[in-house]
Amino acid sequence: MTSGKVFFVGGDGQPHWCTGTALQSQYRNLVATAGHCVLDIEAGEATQSQVVFVPGYADGEAPKGLYVAKQAFVHYDFSVYDDLERDYAFMTVYNGVAADAAGVLSDTGRLGDNAGGQGFAWNQPTASSVRLFGYPAGPHPDGTRPYTGEHLHQSTGTTSWVSAPELPAERLVGVNSPFTGEGSLGSAWLTHYDVSGKLGYLNGITMSVSDTDADNRYDTGVSPYFDGETATIYKAAATSWTGRLV
Repeated sequence: MTSGKVFFVGGDGQPHWCTGTALQSQYRNLVATAGHCVLDIEAGEATQSQVVFVPGYADGEAPKGLYVAKQAFVHYDFSVYDDLERDYAFMTVYNGVAADAAGVLSDTGRLGDNAGGQGFAWNQPTASSVRLFGYPAGPHPDGTRPYTGEHLHQSTGTTSWVSAPELPAERLVGVNSPFTGEGSLGSAWLTHYDVSGKLGYLNGITMSVSDTDADNRYDTGVSPYFDGETATIYKAAATSWTGRLV
């Protein structure tokens, strides 16, 4: 239940979504996603607006409530220089809210209490086994659409250093994954994942996808490498209090 959708309004004024993941934190209020899901680097000025996290999203339902974002923690190089090697974000959220039949909102409590939270890992070796969780929806280059974005999907693979000529970045990690880009950006890469407990350690975030064998179908997810600088930003976000809206 830690995975969900991050809904937002982009710089184009249109609604979009990414995948997000609840993480362990002091106040149980933290979500990880891709940096460009909270900061509009294409517009070069504005952050995304009306950002909301919906854990456990499926078929339009929000079983654990809606969690409105308060503050996003991103790397300086990403926010200032659009450095895709730092395309990740840790977002604090307010307590969840839910509406009754009359539209009256009530407080549903803290994200971590309702949905749990994944651990966090950094400076991990490549050739690590990871499990990806995301909500892909977009088409492959050949136009096929194997996903609808209405349900959480998962895949497994082994990480490696990758070269993505289409991306202005050098220190990137890849993993075999059939996820298409739209919707799955922000997908969690969990290492040391325990299937029975459904918990592991976040060690990557899908910030792009690639077709490495040129067959017009995406086959690789791409993530920044999580190092000590990533951990510093995570730790700052993980000790930030938010509170409630209602």
